[in-house]
Amino acid sequence: MTGPGRHTVVVDLGYGDAGKGTVVDLLCADGPVGAVIRFNGGAQAAHNVVTPDGRHHTFAQFGSGTLHGVPTHLSRFVVVDPLALAAEAEQLNAIGVPDPFGLLTVDAEALLSTPWHIAANRLRELGRGASRHGSCGMGVGETMAYALRHGDAPRAGDTLDPPRLRRRLAAVRDRLSDELGELGGPPLDDVVSVFRTFGAIVSVVDGRAARRDLLNAGRCVFEGAQGVLLDEWFGWHPYTTWSTTTFANAETLLTEAGHEAQRLGVVRTYTTRHGAGPLVTEDVGLTRALPDRHNGTGRWQGPFRVGHFDAVAHRYAVEVAGGVDALAVTHLDAPERVPELAICSEYVVDGSSLGRLVPGERGDLAYQERLTALLGRARPARLDRPAHRASAIGALLDAPVVIESYGPSTADKRMLAATG
Repeated sequence: MTGPGRHTVVVDLGYGDAGKGTVVDLLCADGPVGAVIRFNGGAQAAHNVVTPDGRHHTFAQFGSGTLHGVPTHLSRFVVVDPLALAAEAEQLNAIGVPDPFGLLTVDAEALLSTPWHIAANRLRELGRGASRHGSCGMGVGETMAYALRHGDAPRAGDTLDPPRLRRRLAAVRDRLSDELGELGGPPLDDVVSVFRTFGAIVSVVDGRAARRDLLNAGRCVFEGAQGVLLDEWFGWHPYTTWSTTTFANAETLLTEAGHEAQRLGVVRTYTTRHGAGPLVTEDVGLTRALPDRHNGTGRWQGPFRVGHFDAVAHRYAVEVAGGVDALAVTHLDAPERVPELAICSEYVVDGSSLGRLVPGERGDLAYQERLTALLGRARPARLDRPAHRASAIGALLDAPVVIESYGPSTADKRMLAATG
């Protein structure tokens, strides 16, 4: 059990899809948890939770503790898509959550993603042809890029000021259309109407005050999106996200409120990624042997790829993330079904062995691009098959394993030690 008031930050140490949602669900079932606080990403997140009675939901913007009645707070670091949020609320209602919006607060400073951001995102990605970077096609990166260029980017608080909301939404449509051509999408009046409804039914709040109250009241779980190896500054450029996927955003929010938290890293027993970019340990045979019912080929993301556990890349993730206090290891049932699954703890690059990837300076994307090129030449030096995978992974990443997961629901998991 996590001690009272002891907060936990959950971060994926890989390329995403390691099981953050199911770990957050477990921590909320282990309760009590006052809130799940989202601290990066947006509607492109896909955190799958399966209950012991068979209900399933893919969490995008709502926190993965929602099925336990745990409220969600979307911080200013989250890109909020009101249209996708409404669709997700309908899905939650259909599986037994009576009032999803009643469990949600949104920081007034959070950026809003619009249909024009999404259209621009997809046009840019299509324009890259065979050099696509990989995208979920949800406009999150486009929204972030737009906000960096324009100080009047729409934010959640604008939904409470209809004239300002209309001006800012019209500016998004017009600027992106001027740059890229006709974007299509719904009429401006319809978008304004939906966004105003969002502001009327969702609690848009002063984020700093709301988080302070939540953290002071008791235990909170911070739920990250995507994975450290996709980080905007430390991932393999350009195959990255427009989001800080390390613990950094969560720690900023905690520091503002005068709190600290345990850092919990999540890894699969094998390494996966969607779409383009390096995956040194990739094995097409494993991709066939380990189909994932909740992850497949997507039009924008590309194919779901599988490889042996990449300890070199995961050690790098731990290092650039500033270390972890503990680990959750998921999909531990896989080696029983696929005995050839192994662990790679060292690469061969240009005839030389390599056991550590040296981090660059934050913001040095040229260095990250050189790492990408190096990884394109890397191959596993050897593949080991230890008897106890979780212990071996913990030893390689120099952190205790406190959660072992052998399946999708809380019934398939073991808490090995205190997680707080």
